[in-house]
Amino acid sequence: MVEPHPSGGYILDELVVGMTAEKRVTVSEERIGHFAEASDDFNPLHMDEAFASKTAYRGRIAHGLLSASFGSAVVGTILPGAGAIYLGQTLNFYKPVRIGEVAAARVTVATIDEAAARVVLRCEIYVGGELVMDGEATVRVPRRRRAPKTP
Repeated sequence: MVEPHPSGGYILDELVVGMTAEKRVTVSEERIGHFAEASDDFNPLHMDEAFASKTAYRGRIAHGLLSASFGSAVVGTILPGAGAIYLGQTLNFYKPVRIGEVAAARVTVATIDEAAARVVLRCEIYVGGELVMDGEATVRVPRRRRAPKTP
């Protein structure tokens, strides 16, 4: 597992296929509420226990894109980190994530296209060691760091 780069982000030449980073996030009532506010998605499956208890899920579940956003947090803050620009993302959902569960978002460098400064990242979300979501993100990565501004 890699840690965030001291500069805040890895540049293209520092990336190697197989590099992996992970972030663990507890799915809380508060996070679901904030995500609903930010996305304007107030589906009762996420917000209303009485409604959700009558569905196939037998209770409230987190928004799928809330769980996916934990992978985005890894991409933006750890691997590659600051300066990475999302170009595309695929997602596959296998199981719901529930309030109180800890989601482990794991991102692994799958391929590197040096000519285009693009990287494909394998993104996975686990709960209790079980895969609940996966996909691939394509991101543009900086080739070099900007020199710090001098006063």
